[in-house]
Amino acid sequence: MTTEDFGIYFHWPFCESKCPYCDFNSHVAESVDQDAWASAFEVEVERAADELGPKLVSSIYFGGGTPSLMAVSTVDRILTAVRKHWSLRNDVEVTLEANPSSVETARFLGYRSAGVNRVSMGFQALNDADLRALGRLHDVKSALRALEVARSTFDRVSFDLIYARQDQSLTQWSAELSQALQFDPTHLSLYQLTIEDGTAFAKRFAAGALRGMPGEDLGVDMYELTQEICNQKGLPAYEVSNHAKAGHESRHNLIYWRGGDYLGIGPGAHGRLTTSGRRLATESERMPKAWLDRVETGRTGESKRVELTSEEWAEELFMMGLRTNEGVDLDRIRSLTGLSATRSSLEGIRDLGLLLWEGSTIRTTPSGRMLLNGVIRELALTQDQSLT
Repeated sequence: MTTEDFGIYFHWPFCESKCPYCDFNSHVAESVDQDAWASAFEVEVERAADELGPKLVSSIYFGGGTPSLMAVSTVDRILTAVRKHWSLRNDVEVTLEANPSSVETARFLGYRSAGVNRVSMGFQALNDADLRALGRLHDVKSALRALEVARSTFDRVSFDLIYARQDQSLTQWSAELSQALQFDPTHLSLYQLTIEDGTAFAKRFAAGALRGMPGEDLGVDMYELTQEICNQKGLPAYEVSNHAKAGHESRHNLIYWRGGDYLGIGPGAHGRLTTSGRRLATESERMPKAWLDRVETGRTGESKRVELTSEEWAEELFMMGLRTNEGVDLDRIRSLTGLSATRSSLEGIRDLGLLLWEGSTIRTTPSGRMLLNGVIRELALTQDQSLT
């Protein structure tokens, strides 16, 4: 995989219910016209192909929302449209997010036939009481059944867990993570619960009704314990919240973290495109009906496109790359943006034990990764060409 890999993200905005912690662009709908949505995605793929020209697609990702609510025919039509307009790498990664409550064996077999070869399962917890508190529609039994179906269908399967939940102790999280690792996963996404603006949890928290949230010290202890346990089991963190056995990292997410190019299609989807030395940030109309109306009336679903300044591009490359254990290449950032970090700022962060600096590569230490926002704030940009 290289920094030239090109990815496509498709956003399916519909869910069976809205989880109280979720700030993603997801909506509950009584019915969805799958044919109309498949047609709209096909139109947007063709429009993008006409604009961007030939591409070699390395990764395709269906996110949401709950993409496992998509009809097999919808996924098949979208992937057929991609193949019609672009070339795909022989080892292209095609990921679909799934909730355990929406897993059906026949549908999964259909997804595989359409070209999906990786599934990401939204478990979130491995006890029923916490699943109910998180607003999930599945229980542990159905989650494990869904995992069995997924593993019997796809070569690559990942699942997500959320920790630092209400009234969760360090001992409880240790036991739950150890239980998850007994399933011998090749990829795990482990997220610390955060209170996001605009969510039901945020409203409850502001009203003092969301009790039992762990303090900052316990959150740090849980993060450090997560790294320790996963390292012991051969699933080190290759990014702040993502763990994988060697060779099983999410290729699609690596495109994001390496500052690669990706196309975003669907309500609220974001993209990053580089053309003639210009870095473009794209954003699509968020509301599903409005997005569909735009496409059906001959307009693009993309509602916003801005060119990043050199400073914005460099800051984004540092922010995304320093989330990973491979870090960033200062020479690459300079070649793309004309900017790098000053020697004095790098040395200062390094001397605090938050940064490793080898040749033209810098990476955060485990402590630095936990304080990433602070590390980024301390970086000062320069056009100095004699940094390393």
